[in-house]
Amino acid sequence: MPSKARVALVTCRAFPALDSYDAVLAPRLEAMGVAVDAAVWDDPTVDWDAYDLAVVRSTWDYAARRDEFLAWAESVPRLANAASTLRWNTDKHYLQDLGRRGVAVVPTTWLEPAQGLDARGLHTRMPALGDFVLKPAVAAGSIGAGRYSANDSQLRGRAIAYALRLLGQGATVMLQRYLPAVDTLGETSMVFLDGRFAYAVRKQAMLTGPEHGGDRRYQPERLEGGYSPTAAELNVGAAAIDAAMDALGQPLRPFLYARADLVPGPDGAPVLLELELTEPSLFPELAAGGIELVCRAIVGRLSPV
Repeated sequence: MPSKARVALVTCRAFPALDSYDAVLAPRLEAMGVAVDAAVWDDPTVDWDAYDLAVVRSTWDYAARRDEFLAWAESVPRLANAASTLRWNTDKHYLQDLGRRGVAVVPTTWLEPAQGLDARGLHTRMPALGDFVLKPAVAAGSIGAGRYSANDSQLRGRAIAYALRLLGQGATVMLQRYLPAVDTLGETSMVFLDGRFAYAVRKQAMLTGPEHGGDRRYQPERLEGGYSPTAAELNVGAAAIDAAMDALGQPLRPFLYARADLVPGPDGAPVLLELELTEPSLFPELAAGGIELVCRAIVGRLSPV
């Protein structure tokens, strides 16, 4: 590692001092001999050439400015994860790439602007019964996701209106049945560092049910650390990492960080909801040794390949 290497933990203007899960990394990195700055990705005064590594963290405003964000990523000489990875991962069509490579992904109906769907066409594509979720294919986290009930004509109408609005803006809309096991078993988030499983947390369901009006309403994120994934969950997560590397043409190094979010599928087997390679919260404080693991992975990238 270079003497007193410099690392930028990249954030956005809303979190100039980093999200709390990332801010805890700086003291440990400093103790390991690394100079650390929180750097806002679209701050024109930042000299990205001055850093030995820029690690994308809480850049949570990218979705509304994706082209600008990707142009910035291409301009940064030493970025983790790489700009090509961010381009692929910031559009959820990547789930199609993973599915074609055998990864068990959450079943999705893709509503594309080019299909020219009207209200009737959307109505026929939505499930006849049960709850479902609509969300844009380009979005950070759960922003823009809404949960609706096919059993309620008013909510169904609101879902159709929302999908029409997104399609009219040129956005792809993802239609997914709501998987009820999420309400009782929650979601598993598995963190991978340098391509290897590091630790996992459990998350409770965030989208409120249609009895609360559907659309984009959330309950506060509730997290539980120290979770040990099942063998089936580990297999799906590892398969997603391998498939992503294949889709991207086998990068020279594994992804510095990745978070595979899994939920129980219709038959109870785990399916991939998201493979977060851009700016996922890594929750290092919730895992035993998590801060150390993340910091050691970052320091490891300061050495030549």
